[in-house]
Amino acid sequence: MSLSKETCIPCRDGAPTLSAAELAALLPELPGWEVVGGHHLRKAWTFPDFQQALDWLNGAGAICEAEGHHAEFSLGWGHAEAVIYTHKVDGLTRADAVLAAKFDGLPAGG
Repeated sequence: MSLSKETCIPCRDGAPTLSAAELAALLPELPGWEVVGGHHLRKAWTFPDFQQALDWLNGAGAICEAEGHHAEFSLGWGHAEAVIYTHKVDGLTRADAVLAAKFDGLPAGG
């Protein structure tokens, strides 16, 4: 099953984070996502104007609410960025990769 079809499963405090090998195995399904310091995922999108960036962000926010898993966002004229990690374990879990894949299913700019 592809990551985008999975559901984010909440973790408990102390749950294990993904190993480097596990992350490497998931990255082919996450084009354009960067693993930063082995701690979080980051990706930026560009759009032709502010409204389209805001529309994308609203779609991403709706996914976060539906999945019960939330990202950090930044937004500006013609661009948006998402940073994802699991706060309870201060690192990356499979749920983070699932959320990233779901964001990639949204219509995006260039």
